[in-house]
Amino acid sequence: MIISVASGKGGTGKTLVTTNMAASIGEVELVDCDVEEPNSYLFFPDREEETSFDCNVTIPAIDEEKCTRCGKCSEFCAYNALAVFPKQVLLFKELCHGCGGCALVCPEGAISEATRPIGKIHRARSGDVRLLWGELNVGEPMATPLIRSVKAEAKGDLVLIDSPPGTACPVIEAVRGSDFCLLVTEPTPFGLYDLSIAVQVVRDMEIPCGVVVNRSGVGDLGVQRYCEKEEIPILLEIPMKRKIAELYSRGILFSQEMTEWQERFVDLFGKVEEAIK
Repeated sequence: MIISVASGKGGTGKTLVTTNMAASIGEVELVDCDVEEPNSYLFFPDREEETSFDCNVTIPAIDEEKCTRCGKCSEFCAYNALAVFPKQVLLFKELCHGCGGCALVCPEGAISEATRPIGKIHRARSGDVRLLWGELNVGEPMATPLIRSVKAEAKGDLVLIDSPPGTACPVIEAVRGSDFCLLVTEPTPFGLYDLSIAVQVVRDMEIPCGVVVNRSGVGDLGVQRYCEKEEIPILLEIPMKRKIAELYSRGILFSQEMTEWQERFVDLFGKVEEAIK
């Protein structure tokens, strides 16, 4: 079972929900796909590091002796990753999407495949919670290949995915293949606007969803009205409490200090299971 946690915007509480849910239910693999700023593992200070390895992507390697500078490779590349000059072919590796099309259209067979690292994949364990996260190298513009590689490493029977913020390509890659998507929002006009976009995305992907309202008690009732109108269940509300914010700011899972919340996160998981069935 794969449960992804997304939001449509940053700062709503995706990591808060994912980490506390993982710690409460146990026997789970927590996968942090926010590879530009992974932080789920920080909430498990007793973790035991298991392994780290590079994530490599495919790029073309040009054999300048075989190349006739015909320009077909650069004409084919939709991302302008190749530029052909009279004496040399330039590769802008950060723009390359690794499709391999340039090698297929080269009439001289002057292009072969090479690889380069774009980030690292890390594994650790904290009790019965297995941790998996990716970390994109500084300056890399594309997170999607690393997210895809991180998800490929997930091997647990129950996987919780902490998605990146927004609704762009990294989020779509993170939630792809999920059995259910928890959408975390806040009861404000900004939260409602971004929630509505996220709902459209998961519906287009045909992934069932439910809502978790974080910081409940502030703002207005716009989110509740929207969910009622769209027939989206609100599965949990987390109140706006100073103690929760203080614990989170210190990197402490609030469900471990406010133990009554452990049962509530277990109930949340039960509601997701029911929805999937």
